[in-house]
Amino acid sequence: MLNFLQKNRLQKFQSTINDIHIIGNKLANYSNTELKKQTSKLKKKLNQNYDLTQILPESIATAKEAIKRSTGMILFDVQLIGSIVLHQGKIAEMKTGEGKTIVAITTAYLNALTEQGVHIITVNDYLAKRDSELAQKILSYVDLRVGLIKQSMNYEEKKQGYNADITYITNSELGFDYLRDNMAIDSSQIVQRGFNFAIIDEVDSILIDEARTPLIISGPFDIATNKYKNCTLIANQLYNNLDYEIDEKTKSIFLTEQGISKCENILHIDNLYDINNSWIQYLLNALKAKELFLKNQHYIIKNNEIIIVDEFTGRIMQGRKWSDGLHQAIESKENLPIQQENKTLASITYQNLFLLYKKLSGMTGTAKTEETELDKIYNLEVIEIPTNKPCKRQDLPDLVYKTEYTKWQSIANECCDMYHIGRPTLIGTTNVEKSELLATMLKALKVPFNLLNAKPENVSREAEIITQAGRKKTITISTNMAGRGTDIILGGNPEALSKLILNHYLQYQLGLTEKCKYPIDKIEHQISNIINNLVLNVKELDIYKEPNLNIVRIKDYIEKIINSKNIKFHEEDKLKKIYLNILNEYKNICYQERKDVLELGGLYVIGTERHESRRIDNQLRGRAGRQGDIGASRFFLSLQDNLLRIFGGDKIFQLMEKLNIDEDTPIESIILSKSLDSAQKKVESYFYDTRKQLFEYDEVINNQRQAIYTERRRILKSDFTRDCIIEYAESTIDEILITFHQEDNIKNKNNIIKKIYQLLNLTENFNLNIWKDMSYKQTKQFLYEQLRISYDLRESYLEQLRPGLSRKLEKYYLLQQIDKAWQDHLDKMNILRESIGWRSYGQQDPLIEYKNEAFSLFINMVTYIRQTVTYLTMRSRLIININK
Repeated sequence: MLNFLQKNRLQKFQSTINDIHIIGNKLANYSNTELKKQTSKLKKKLNQNYDLTQILPESIATAKEAIKRSTGMILFDVQLIGSIVLHQGKIAEMKTGEGKTIVAITTAYLNALTEQGVHIITVNDYLAKRDSELAQKILSYVDLRVGLIKQSMNYEEKKQGYNADITYITNSELGFDYLRDNMAIDSSQIVQRGFNFAIIDEVDSILIDEARTPLIISGPFDIATNKYKNCTLIANQLYNNLDYEIDEKTKSIFLTEQGISKCENILHIDNLYDINNSWIQYLLNALKAKELFLKNQHYIIKNNEIIIVDEFTGRIMQGRKWSDGLHQAIESKENLPIQQENKTLASITYQNLFLLYKKLSGMTGTAKTEETELDKIYNLEVIEIPTNKPCKRQDLPDLVYKTEYTKWQSIANECCDMYHIGRPTLIGTTNVEKSELLATMLKALKVPFNLLNAKPENVSREAEIITQAGRKKTITISTNMAGRGTDIILGGNPEALSKLILNHYLQYQLGLTEKCKYPIDKIEHQISNIINNLVLNVKELDIYKEPNLNIVRIKDYIEKIINSKNIKFHEEDKLKKIYLNILNEYKNICYQERKDVLELGGLYVIGTERHESRRIDNQLRGRAGRQGDIGASRFFLSLQDNLLRIFGGDKIFQLMEKLNIDEDTPIESIILSKSLDSAQKKVESYFYDTRKQLFEYDEVINNQRQAIYTERRRILKSDFTRDCIIEYAESTIDEILITFHQEDNIKNKNNIIKKIYQLLNLTENFNLNIWKDMSYKQTKQFLYEQLRISYDLRESYLEQLRPGLSRKLEKYYLLQQIDKAWQDHLDKMNILRESIGWRSYGQQDPLIEYKNEAFSLFINMVTYIRQTVTYLTMRSRLIININK
């Protein structure tokens, strides 16, 4: 039940919802052509000084009608509340299965009317593609264009995607495109337009879980690989608690005095921390690789490469690498080829990336536990949206076992019991290794199961496995959040299962699989008969004529046939009829299975370990009990689990010993559950402090980044860069003159004059006495004049060599030097960030010291850019190849 305050807050939406229904009733009588005209009518209202809030009821009613006509779905009032909350720039907390994807489309439609673009950001490519196809189907009724951004696209394709009214994109690709745009050397390479409004799907995953991971574009950086190998060998000779200590709470390692001495003896060096020949960073990385980064938990090995596994979603993170030499240390540990270490060329955190938007909103099933952080860092309020039907899920008390072994035995036995009674069960594990351990135990018990983890062979079947996870007698083992974004429908999803059948059949006919793998159930023979009776001649299909056929293309082709309204080609029409026949069979089967599953108690979710964050546990629980279905969840824990072990498991263990509790007997205690919640709150608080600190430090470099990127964009879009060069040169003259007038030593004054002459490429020698007699203002005007004369002569010379050459050279020098200086600056800032903590020992605030030092470094960088650009422009020599 919603509390009084919440009810009160949601009550204010009621009048708007009534208006939406009144307008919706009128729109129901419109023809498709009239409905399409609604978009231009609403845009006209915006041009007549209406604001978005004034046209909100009519806009959402229009989108609601388009959804009804394209999908047959009628939006509930709670979904309309979700739409309004998103428009207000807040986070809508909507439970699993409440239709967040559709809600985003209605809000996106309203905000797309401004023609400034709307980004809908998802956590993976599969969801971006799936949701964009649904959005295009709906928004074609109201004449709006939907774009999709994929990693494989070229500049032109991406530009088209970003210029669409609504753009679907993953969070990482959005960030990398932003960084690439700010490294572009030609304005035609810029793909993004302004950051107007974003709706973030699974907002907690992106803004909280990913917040500690910066997006980095890097380039190769040569360093000797033998240091990694040597340090791996040394790390294997060191002993925990003797040579080094591990702090599991902060996930860091410290060498003891004995460890330092041992390392120095092995390496035959006097100082492990010698700045000119540093070994300490390599040794600490080797120890982290040994103790804290485990195979099949934090990474997997694929094609002789280390692939990172996302600790929150259980998905593999293709193309990502750990920074600062840690990735190379893990490659060395696993005896794999060591790749080049990379130098940072550009970077940004998600925190600062999403703060670029004029308006930001998001949706998720679980954000309330992190509402303080979302409010303080992103200024986002979390509003809980009530479910359309009351949640009937039963969250059973945790069962805590003495040892991990007995815990896993109990889980396997529970799965066996559920399989025999026919109740669908989803087991959430924390890593690949644990999921495979359970799989082995179930094999021994002869219990069939589906396994979904970060292993490549399982990832490709993610949507397929989750689609069937609600069917009778289905046991699904999954890393905690795999399959997030795909609903588990009790009894199975008839549409998805029917597509699956066709996919497998076509793959078999086209020689992409050895045999046709129909889902094993009692209608297999009926499906075969449907296909055989219609005598499908696959060779007549368009898909058969395509070169480079693969499974993805077949999936896309089937989607296209199923969604087509007018099919001209006879064989494709036959294929659609086959689909409708299979769908009809599955609808009956799934309906009956759903009734049976509900009688058995709905989906049963088993958690195998408490996560560091309560939110991740709630996400797992939320897989059961969607849209008012019944269901249950339970966590099976042991005193050897990480969270219990680190946060006070010893005391409970001692208590169980005193009470002489048997290993096979679990304890079920309210006090224990409370202490677990308390431990999770401590960890959440620690990580919040870490992210807050990261944000405070990154805010410093973010302000510098914005200044550099703004200047870079100005230069890139400018057609007349001469003014920029003159401006840089004049600023350089001003800086040098200040030094000149502050200097008393004659010799030093002469050196400064020589420096100015070299910089401006002046040939005449002027007597120092003449300079003495001139005032500061006269000197400045004289040098400004000389600068222009010298520059005019140089420009004239370059234009004679090749028309337009001077403008191209100016732009090249400006961009080249800005990029080079910025990359060096990022390196210096990283070193400063790592070392600044020591200032606290001198009673100084590290953050204030960091800000002061960072400001000095930035001023030095800007001065360097101006001086170098001026020097190169005024003095560089060119060799022109006249044959070209």
